[in-house]
Amino acid sequence: MGDALELARRLVRIDTRGGGERRAADLVADVLDGAGFAARVDEPAEGRANVVARYGPEAPRVPVTFTGHLDTVPADASGWSFDPLSGDVRDGRLLGRGSSDMKAGVACQVEAAVRAVRDGLPAPQLVFTFGEETGCDGAAVLDPAALAATDLLIVAEPTGNRTVLGHKGTLWLKATARGVSAHGSRPELGRNALAALAAAAVRVHAHADWPVSPTHGPATVNVGTFRSGVQPNLVPDRAEMRLDVRTVPGFGADEAVAVISGLCGEEVELERLVDLPGVATDPASPGMPEVLDLLAPGSSGAVPEYATYFTDASVLAGLLGGPDVVIYGPGDPEQAHVTDETCSVARVGAAAEALYRLLAAPRPDGAA
Repeated sequence: MGDALELARRLVRIDTRGGGERRAADLVADVLDGAGFAARVDEPAEGRANVVARYGPEAPRVPVTFTGHLDTVPADASGWSFDPLSGDVRDGRLLGRGSSDMKAGVACQVEAAVRAVRDGLPAPQLVFTFGEETGCDGAAVLDPAALAATDLLIVAEPTGNRTVLGHKGTLWLKATARGVSAHGSRPELGRNALAALAAAAVRVHAHADWPVSPTHGPATVNVGTFRSGVQPNLVPDRAEMRLDVRTVPGFGADEAVAVISGLCGEEVELERLVDLPGVATDPASPGMPEVLDLLAPGSSGAVPEYATYFTDASVLAGLLGGPDVVIYGPGDPEQAHVTDETCSVARVGAAAEALYRLLAAPRPDGAA
């Protein structure tokens, strides 16, 4: 599976930090086109592109869809010990931003799909997106008519080649407080929006009574940004903070908004910026134990894992007819978004092989 590593290296060397995914989309599309896939590249905004690839006659439903995102989070080279766009291999690790999250995973999916076609096996549908890191932006603008429904969706997020059966939901909120401006020497003549919102932020941060799901773990809320004020001698008349809420089964976006609104108070306005549902696959659903063991032998008997992060499955599951979802990729979860990001080369080879094994396995109806 050396082709997977070489493709991963090429992808890491393409700068997709917060944009510019078109070049990466063209690269994977060219590889798939060369294997006989019909790969469609859509560029809804300059430099931002999705890829949808299918093989053979179009059908309304396919057994398996592979998906991954082409963007990465930013990386300031001044804080790294090597070039974030390195793509080099050192001490058994692939170096560079996106190596774990998740260009190695994308490369493994492409390699397994190409090998399946070369060996006469059923090919998966492949969907690669832009802007996942900022709220599944690319998945949200996919043309549903270009997609076939699917029974199984494999998401190449970094799991260290473990099988993960879903994730929490995500709600990003903007909270705004408005006040009355006044001179800094006469603050009693104004109403300080910064102070009001800061007090609300402390209440939200200190709140400990968030629900806990037996499968997905606790709901969480993070005060991520806070902006207010112009200069010290002016009472700020506006303040804004942004919250990252991770929801769980039984405690969705509506319930979260109700609790946070109560903590912030009536004078604070809440606006939903991103609202993505959680994902949960039943490990006992038909065929799922076999899928899990093909990807990670013995995993069907393990306690199911559910991730804290979000994935494009929040959007794609609805577009693809509600498939079972498995998150599986060679990247190290602990390496996602970190300085000096790397990925195990051995896991890249193992993941590509496992994905091919999945495609080569007999279907429940007895077909190859």
